Amino acid sequence: MSKYAPLWIWIKENCTNDFKISFSDIECILGFPIDHSFLKYKKESEEYGFTVKHISMKEQSVLFETIK
Repeated sequence: MSKYAPLWIWIKENCTNDFKISFSDIECILGFPIDHSFLKYKKESEEYGFTVKHISMKEQSVLFETIK
């Protein structure tokens, strides 16, 4: 299980449509600060029905899109 599994599980249980979530909200879900390794693990979200559409450093957010 990857260190980002709690985030993927939270997304699967709480989201049904495309959504944007802040870095700080992600960190609250995970219990630790996200780092550059998120880029390596982001493909895992596809196993839970979502893909990472966009990461905004300016807005400090991640846009997830449902897999159709």
